[in-house]
Amino acid sequence: MKTLAWILAFPLLMSIMSRAQSAVPASSSPDAAAQPRMFFPRDMFWGWAQLDLAPPHNEIDPNLCAGNAGQYGGVNAPCSMFARYMLSGMLEVRPFGRGQLRRFMVFGAPSLLLGKTIPQTLYTWSPDAIGIEHSWGVGIFIAKGFEFRVTQHFLFDRLGARDTNLGVADLGNNGPWGRYMTVGVRKSFGTRRW
Repeated sequence: MKTLAWILAFPLLMSIMSRAQSAVPASSSPDAAAQPRMFFPRDMFWGWAQLDLAPPHNEIDPNLCAGNAGQYGGVNAPCSMFARYMLSGMLEVRPFGRGQLRRFMVFGAPSLLLGKTIPQTLYTWSPDAIGIEHSWGVGIFIAKGFEFRVTQHFLFDRLGARDTNLGVADLGNNGPWGRYMTVGVRKSFGTRRW
């Protein structure tokens, strides 16, 4: 709990201290005020969030239960981790506003899966928590929309009562692809109209 408090308090203290750095002295030129702050610029966060709904007979399969899980208990089968809802997102943090370090970023991309369905056996609209799949990484903007990225994908974290072995149909917590790391290049293009 103390670690969590420090994790939350540290960015708050840093943002308060960066406010003092961003104050413009009375004798400075107007050009100095137009430059972004060195640490924690105003536009340091960028991201998106998305809520997906999978209709009946098209459930999201995080590969935690065998596709024939209904054969091991019917509608009462313990392994019912096929999702109806998925809440996902991406957050990029660019903590530096000037110099070469402004190209550096840290990002995270979690996906929360919810639901309780068993293919061809049980179709519900239940929002029972299944688990979280998450990844994080670092990137460096190269030039002309290209970024170099290193991403770490973690194992699927099960939530609540589903954090145990759920019988014969349980495939383990490797999730769709297991744990892996990637090194890649991303190209961004175009400009949004809004």
